[in-house]
Amino acid sequence: MANNVLELKGKAFTQASKKQNNGGGATMNGKVTVSSEHLVFLKNRLQIISEYWTGKTNAFNGILISVYYNKIAAKSNRISGLFKKENSNFAVVGSKFNDNKDKHIITYYLDFQDIRDSIQGLEKSISVLNAYFDGQINHYKFENKLIMERFSYDKFNISKSLFMQIIADVSYIEDFNVEEAPEQIRQSIITLYDTKTDTIQLLKKYGINILSSRILDKLTVYLDSNQAKLLSYKAPYLISMAVEDLACLSPEDHILQYQQNQLYIPIPKAEPTIGVIDTLFDSNVYFHEWVDYHEMVDVNIPKELNDYKHGTAISSIIVDGPNLNPWLEDGCGRFKVRHFGVATGAQFSSFTIIKQIKEIIAANRDIKVWNLSLGSNQEINDNFISAEAAVLDQIQFDNDVIFVIAGTNKPNDKVEKIGSPADSINSMVVNSVTKYGKPAKYGRKGIVLSFFSKPDISYYGGSEEQYICVYEPSGKTNVAGTSFAAPWVARKLSFLIDILGLNKELAKALIIDAAGKWEEPTTEKMALYGHGIMPIHINNILMTEEDEIKFLVSDISEKWNTYNYEFPIPLIKDKYPFFARATMCYFPKCNKNQGVDYTNTELNIKFGRITDKNKIIVNRNNKQNLENIEKNYLYESEARNIYRKWDNIKRIIENIDKKPVPKKSYKIKNWGMEIKTNNRLDSRDGEGIRFGVVVTLKEMNNVNRIEEYIRNCQLNGWLVTQLDIDKQIDIYQSSNESLDLLD
Repeated sequence: MANNVLELKGKAFTQASKKQNNGGGATMNGKVTVSSEHLVFLKNRLQIISEYWTGKTNAFNGILISVYYNKIAAKSNRISGLFKKENSNFAVVGSKFNDNKDKHIITYYLDFQDIRDSIQGLEKSISVLNAYFDGQINHYKFENKLIMERFSYDKFNISKSLFMQIIADVSYIEDFNVEEAPEQIRQSIITLYDTKTDTIQLLKKYGINILSSRILDKLTVYLDSNQAKLLSYKAPYLISMAVEDLACLSPEDHILQYQQNQLYIPIPKAEPTIGVIDTLFDSNVYFHEWVDYHEMVDVNIPKELNDYKHGTAISSIIVDGPNLNPWLEDGCGRFKVRHFGVATGAQFSSFTIIKQIKEIIAANRDIKVWNLSLGSNQEINDNFISAEAAVLDQIQFDNDVIFVIAGTNKPNDKVEKIGSPADSINSMVVNSVTKYGKPAKYGRKGIVLSFFSKPDISYYGGSEEQYICVYEPSGKTNVAGTSFAAPWVARKLSFLIDILGLNKELAKALIIDAAGKWEEPTTEKMALYGHGIMPIHINNILMTEEDEIKFLVSDISEKWNTYNYEFPIPLIKDKYPFFARATMCYFPKCNKNQGVDYTNTELNIKFGRITDKNKIIVNRNNKQNLENIEKNYLYESEARNIYRKWDNIKRIIENIDKKPVPKKSYKIKNWGMEIKTNNRLDSRDGEGIRFGVVVTLKEMNNVNRIEEYIRNCQLNGWLVTQLDIDKQIDIYQSSNESLDLLD
């Protein structure tokens, strides 16, 4: 007998602001000795850059300058004194990594006066360094108050605090430069650096006239090949990122196609609706009554049979997939589809489709789950998110919707990385595996922006061992491709969201948790599989083994620390005989102009016992957000690679293969959960972000303790709901029945 998943409600998380850091002040790179020679080098570089911009007839008022850092720089390590801004992070307009992916290159938009002040600040700091420190200073001297306070800085017309901040800034900087994009010779979707200038007026000053319909957002524009070439020649420093507009539908295998007699399907009733954005749909197929079709391709464009194959096949899986593929019976039933045909054949304009998607979502707010199985043959860029993905991420932040996106297929053996829009951070990106759980030969690899874990999960997309059966205009067809893995995930998300009533954060976390189980994948595995292979049947997501307790909690982060210390985990002889894992998902605000620093908000989760000092025991020695910074210092690269800092999916997994030793209990017998919020730019970006957490407890002696846990929760004031599938379906059907009222 398996246990149902439990949903806990009724005890809201508490919100607490961050304590003020009494230490404050500048922090120098402990691995670097700053010399006057290096300061002279940087001063000369700034002078060259100042002359570069002085010699240009600018169409905007400021200058663009890139800072080459000597590491992956945390927000606290970035320039804060050298560029005299109230908060220089607000001057950041681009961010990328070097070729080795171990150092930041961050682009700032500044006033001319900022550069003049920086040059003067360096000159004064050089004088102080030569006069008082023999031309160099290390971390030991920098942190020694007795040394730093015995000198007269006023003599050089600089304050001690500004001198120290400039030295701290320089300790993280290798060089300054102006980035210039390579020549663009094809029609492109181009994102410009933010120069606080109207885009149409800005381009007009370079002889490029565009219509407002060619603007995707205030900084992203569509240029034809002549316009792109002209901009590359006249202002290469303005181009933050550029991708060729013409995208291709990644090739799929269509096998053993043959005509088929019409299959039987009942008339749709109150089933949930999933949105599909794809190629055209053939309204003559047997399940056409289940599909509300909207064709959005210009009526003057000629249509061919091939234009209807892919879209019709995708909708056939969502409507009737288990009937066509009994080996993939998922227990979710059938779904209605609202299908938007936005493309024909194998090639389409990404720019046009992006604009259409924004319009489609705005006009169809009743749909929560959207399937997008279109993808580019081009590989994603390591340093910036695609325009398509950025729009999808913004839509999902602004609206209560989730996209399921195919992980894209290899157009040839030379292409390895996934293509857009599979780099969407907020979406559920799906790769494909064979029937036996091996990576499909046509599959491509993540990761996104050199860090984010994409794909999210994998599922069966067809292979030589077992193809996926779909229905196309000509009948049943056996196919293979990531396109045909994604709709199965959309079905399960819709079941969890539309039928069970879970929010999208919990639904996403449940699927990822069920796919990942107790395994912590390597980076290589994650690039292929994501967090794991999604189970076939919904029961394997909503039910657990007898010795496991799985519960869901969800709330909204409003302040730095969102916490709840009232999880009554069963005690046996004053110890906890449980292994634990937790999966958290959230949908952050993103900013594509920040390059590799794409997500604005970081939520970090801690879950576990509470010590006698009222601290949650840190998982895997995770030192993020601990209050004693000096004792608990953590390099930014470690935080990103080990603890998935800035990733919007967090997983804490205990090793269940180790010797089972029950955990010690403390005075406080409940366990606690803390969600710490950090923001890159605006402190308000993290306000109102909803998170969903799935916690699994595995009893070390294979004992079923779920009844005890339910009782403990109820005694502690929790409202406990068992997610019984049959009961939830009955509730959904009853609430959606149409009533015949008498006059």
